[in-house]
Amino acid sequence: MSTDRVMIGVDIGTSVTKAVAFGRDGRAIASASRPSRLDRRSGGRVEQDLEDVLRTVAEVCREVAAALPAPPVALALTGQGDGLWLRDAAGRAVRPPISWMDGRAAGTVARWRADGTLRALWARTGSGVFPGCHAPLLAWLAEHEPRSLERAEVAGYCVDAVAQRLTGVIGVDASDASLPFLDVTTRRYVHDALEMCGIAGYARLLPEPAAPGALAPLHEEGARLLGLPAGLPVAAGPYDLPACAIGSGVRERGDGLLIVGTTLACQVLTDDARIDPAADPAGMWLCTPDPTRWLRAMPAMVGTAALEWALEFTGATTAGLDGILADSPPGARGVTALPFLSGAGERAPFVEPAAQGRLDGLTLASTRADAVRAVCESIAYAARHCLEAAGLSANLALCGGGTRSRAWTQLFADVLGRPVRIPGEPEVGARGAVAVAWESLGEPVDPERWQADTRTVTPDADRREIFERGYADYRSRLAHALAGWREKAQEQQVEAAPQ
Repeated sequence: MSTDRVMIGVDIGTSVTKAVAFGRDGRAIASASRPSRLDRRSGGRVEQDLEDVLRTVAEVCREVAAALPAPPVALALTGQGDGLWLRDAAGRAVRPPISWMDGRAAGTVARWRADGTLRALWARTGSGVFPGCHAPLLAWLAEHEPRSLERAEVAGYCVDAVAQRLTGVIGVDASDASLPFLDVTTRRYVHDALEMCGIAGYARLLPEPAAPGALAPLHEEGARLLGLPAGLPVAAGPYDLPACAIGSGVRERGDGLLIVGTTLACQVLTDDARIDPAADPAGMWLCTPDPTRWLRAMPAMVGTAALEWALEFTGATTAGLDGILADSPPGARGVTALPFLSGAGERAPFVEPAAQGRLDGLTLASTRADAVRAVCESIAYAARHCLEAAGLSANLALCGGGTRSRAWTQLFADVLGRPVRIPGEPEVGARGAVAVAWESLGEPVDPERWQADTRTVTPDADRREIFERGYADYRSRLAHALAGWREKAQEQQVEAAPQ
């Protein structure tokens, strides 16, 4: 391999930033990671520090670049989506960036659901609004913190915030801009959507989506920060969901990806972005680098965070997960769970800010392994629910931290009732961003070569009936709980209404 054909991909996650240098053959050459700070405050508020995030990007880039025999040919950025990263014209934060995990606008979403705004917005853009996305956060700030909006020049996202500081260019990838104001078929904002949310006056803050293949040169300040040559091409996007799909080999219509991370990110590739007005207003269509294809995404708020809670609650650790799952049979001896532990509720395949977790069927005979298995099974059922709603019909890839457990990976295959393909390279987000950047440079990679390193996990036919019954029971319990959450939310709205 020629040493001058290396590219660095950076994945700016919610709590960890990772950089990986990839050669033209798709193999990782060097990598680095740094934790970033996540500030959890009262009232469900979750914020970050842009300068801290930039520090992590600089440190991982410098470490990886130092391990290379020559400078990279380009820098490819991806990272977390949604949230609200308000900046001034110089790219400085005018207030702490608000994470996609933030729940302060839950009341706004509940009110919009009650008055029909969510349904109307869905009919115009196909976006299922949740508390941590642009629409309710902008509306919340307009009511409680208007000065921040007045000072801002850009209402963007994590990836474009970092890119602006590295290149000086204000922009946004179409994948990030997809939710909640974009018509993904034309890649233009729907002004009616902003009006529905009462924030049309802030349309000036939304940068126009960049054209596919857009690159910007690393400016002098960015070069000094990263220790890379000025003028180096920088690709900003797609954000982590589409980047992971590309990096995992999602290529054909109906192919899907399940990311078992802090949350479950379920997505299916489609060439049809028609909106069904009668469908539950949840999930979204995401633009991809190909303007004729989209990802139907159902990014649920449940995931490894719920499992980690269960492990801590029972005094277990992730290192012992395989053994714990082996100590409890399929069905967890009658213990069941609903894994909705996020303070912001749930966003896919339904939107419910009041969603809460449950652990039922416990007796004195129940073990900690039963409780943990019940949570693991419920997360797998939630994944199946999301993938069915997204229209999965072909191959499925599985990635994320949850795949480190072979027992849980097998459980996903069993519950889904289909083979799942596990990429050999774990950092599929950075890998996907690099593949897109090579395309932007006019040097597309060989997809067959890039996806050769995989393993497949097949479902256990002997467990099919158990998990089919379990899934049906999960859907029944969820429907009952969902009705209760919404009834309670309506009662609270009535009590809070002025007399």
